[in-house]
Amino acid sequence: MSVRTRDLLGGRAAIAGIGATEFSKDSGRSELKLAVEAVHAALDDAGLTPADVDGLVTFTMDTSPEITVAQAAGMGELSFFSRVHYGGGAACGTVQQAALAVASGVAEVVVCYRAFNERSGRRFGSGVQHREPSAEGAALGWNLPFGLLTPASWVAMAAQRYLHTYGLGPEAFGQVAVVDRKHAATNPAAYFYGRPITLAEHAASRWIVEPLRLLDCCQETDGGQAIVVTSVERARDLPHPPVVIRAAAQGAGRAQEQMTSFYRDDLTGLPEMSVVARQLWRTAGMGPDDIDVGILYDHFTPFVLMQLEEFGFCGPGEAAGFVAEERLPLNTHGGQLGEAYLHGMNGIAEAVRQVRGTAVNQRSGAATALVTAGTGVPTSGLILGADG
Repeated sequence: MSVRTRDLLGGRAAIAGIGATEFSKDSGRSELKLAVEAVHAALDDAGLTPADVDGLVTFTMDTSPEITVAQAAGMGELSFFSRVHYGGGAACGTVQQAALAVASGVAEVVVCYRAFNERSGRRFGSGVQHREPSAEGAALGWNLPFGLLTPASWVAMAAQRYLHTYGLGPEAFGQVAVVDRKHAATNPAAYFYGRPITLAEHAASRWIVEPLRLLDCCQETDGGQAIVVTSVERARDLPHPPVVIRAAAQGAGRAQEQMTSFYRDDLTGLPEMSVVARQLWRTAGMGPDDIDVGILYDHFTPFVLMQLEEFGFCGPGEAAGFVAEERLPLNTHGGQLGEAYLHGMNGIAEAVRQVRGTAVNQRSGAATALVTAGTGVPTSGLILGADG
């Protein structure tokens, strides 16, 4: 049974520091080096040192183990270390794990990190090349022989059904791409800085897997991002105002698979994100009207539309119009389509900047931000807010 009541984590931990490397297509250094640079940058931002850290959290897909990062970054003893599975679905889950450790007293300062050479090294967009036998591999095995070999092909199945059900064309997805690239164009840290796009350019971009075009698919990036989590009380004594974790949740839906949940009753939504949405709203005591900025995981544009609908910002099939009208500031850093593909960790950092009031594309008076992690897989989300 899914959690049906407000949990006790909300408001008991805060983000005190964020740090990143540059975002590039060829970093020229190891993934471990990227991780350590990002961790040091986040600790500097928090006004802390490696010696203050007693916990680390990353993704199961990360090649830089916690103890190796601790050693390379100059940390001492660790009392907590953890990893979260399911690719980009882990992003907000890392912060939830850190907050749980802080709230329970298992650790005092926990750093979440993600670093990879996803462009110059292993490119996830190239799809399945080789897998060791596993239960996950068995699930994929029902689809791979028929040509569904890449993440884009898996998402295309749900995207096509979404368009058919609501009588829409692929231009509906273009609304997300245009908004993301508009924000990236004014963000100096973004790979597509200075390069906005139009709906016509979206429609002219080449097909990847119908109905997905090139500009519906996120880029591939080398880089690292880190987030420092501690108690709200300790964060108040650090250089930046605390960004309080109002709610954190993970979610997996019924009949959930990793990107290939094609045997559900309905392919037009994201049941795993519905689980996350219900818990975030319950714990934070909020609803869509209380959110000032939305940072929604955008590996593929169709799933941004479905997320907006799962969270109740608009009705089923209405999200393209919602985005076009810019009724919610969305992916103000440019998202993974425009800034960088860091498995969603850079989106958490953008939400922190918005609540702090330091974002490049700052929204006036932003006090609450919704952040989501990868969709189509078991996923996670956060509601972040100002202290007080």
